[in-house]
Amino acid sequence: MASVRHFTATAFIVHCGRVALHWHPKVEAWLPPGGHVDENEDPVQAVLREVEEETGLVVEVAPTAQRLDLSYPAQVEPPFTIMIEDIDDPDAGYHQHIDMIYFCRLTGPADPLAPGWRWVSREQIETTALLKRDGGPPEAPPQDVRVLALHAFEIVGRDPRGARDTR
Repeated sequence: MASVRHFTATAFIVHCGRVALHWHPKVEAWLPPGGHVDENEDPVQAVLREVEEETGLVVEVAPTAQRLDLSYPAQVEPPFTIMIEDIDDPDAGYHQHIDMIYFCRLTGPADPLAPGWRWVSREQIETTALLKRDGGPPEAPPQDVRVLALHAFEIVGRDPRGARDTR
């Protein structure tokens, strides 16, 4: 077990049957946006900040759990799931991320995405398509990314405001 753990938050952004991913050169995998939860920041604030910093997109968290009918205390939207990921960083050393996974929808324009990011279709996720990347052979997104993206397509597609995300 790792002696050092960091809290992180990750966003699966769904828009028109696509999910935003990028090739992460350090991890060598296709990943969604996310990063560390800063001091005095809750995980929703962190995921929204990370998305905007990394992709240039403005999003909101899609609810994945029932809310309690309380006026106080304030509630933070819970993640869809929490994963513990082993990180073998050549600079920071071995540690783990306690990663809170959120599903998000756009509240601003879908384009332009920041350099290095791309919209990956639901079909590409479902068929485990090899995605072209700069400087190396095509690679499929990891299994956990594909499984979570498929859940995000379903949940974000059931927009409670009546809109339907389309393929």
